[in-house]
Amino acid sequence: MAKEVIWSEQAVNDRKNILVYWIVRNQSKLYSIKLDGLFKEAVDILAEYPFIGKPTTVKSIRAKRVRDYFIFYEETETKVHILTIWDTRQNPIHLSKRLKKKPKK
Repeated sequence: MAKEVIWSEQAVNDRKNILVYWIVRNQSKLYSIKLDGLFKEAVDILAEYPFIGKPTTVKSIRAKRVRDYFIFYEETETKVHILTIWDTRQNPIHLSKRLKKKPKK
């Protein structure tokens, strides 16, 4: 049975900013629509199979790769909390700050 997916405010903003970036960069919505579909598909898989993500150095957090992005999430008994979406081409020093923020439950 699939778990409920809860998006943190950070993850919602990350997703929006990523999609807007590609719309502006490409002067088209086509790639953003495709990428958003990949994000949705990955999250649906996580809801069904939360252990599919790669463990991180933080015990409770896992990561699922989607193209050049990682979706970082935590799992509870009934929910999957999406914490952030991270562009792997960014400086990883900033990632640890994001992962320290907990979603509102």
